[in-house]
Amino acid sequence: FFATPWQGRLAVPFARIAAGAVYGGGTMGWLVAAAVLWIGVHAGIAGTAVRRALAGRVGDAAFRGVFSVLSVVAISGLVIAFNRQRKIDPVSLWVAPGWLGPVLAALMAVAFVLFVASVTAPNPTAVSSETLLRREPKGMARITRHPMLWAFAIWAFVHVVGNGDLVSLLFFGAFGLTALLGMPSIDRKLAARDASGFRELATRTSIVPFAAIAGGRNRLAVAEIGWIAPLGGLALLAILLWFHPSLFGVAPYPPG
Repeated sequence: FFATPWQGRLAVPFARIAAGAVYGGGTMGWLVAAAVLWIGVHAGIAGTAVRRALAGRVGDAAFRGVFSVLSVVAISGLVIAFNRQRKIDPVSLWVAPGWLGPVLAALMAVAFVLFVASVTAPNPTAVSSETLLRREPKGMARITRHPMLWAFAIWAFVHVVGNGDLVSLLFFGAFGLTALLGMPSIDRKLAARDASGFRELATRTSIVPFAAIAGGRNRLAVAEIGWIAPLGGLALLAILLWFHPSLFGVAPYPPG
């Protein structure tokens, strides 16, 4: 029926998705629905004209309440469907080669350093940090103005590539895509609140790590990053690696 065996192989996972969605009770269908809801709420509503229109109609407090409920429903559905479906049939798509293990481990270390840096140092794109827009970016902000979202994006990428199955692609991919789409969304929100302030920030920083530095619009200042983010990130990674089997039922060790 298919022109090539590869097309047939690609069709199998999507056929299983369709079957789960059509016949109900299939956790794959629930996983798809939860992923779509999560992405739709955070990328299709938050920070968009839709959000402003809805908040203007029902009030900001009511909107935040409904948004929070939908977020909880989506993430709960993702976690439950992911855990169930990976036990039934994760639908393997590829097998990560053994040599890729150290590469993925290094990327996870970068993700954790970015995350710790995002919560231990001032960042103009963090919640309620608009007052920092006009200040000189320092530390990790010189590298990227969205360290936390890059941490989540890298974390998701590592799990998708390392696991190599459809369930992981849907689950972690939903978070990764939301993180990537969230960066320009936050930028638009900041620009709407303080256009001139955001222009100052945008001329000195970048979404893509090291882009502003490579373009001569900023400089790398390792001393400003300090030791808390690197050591804290590596320590947190080590702790999660140690407890990963007991917390998530999977050993996060390199394949092969």
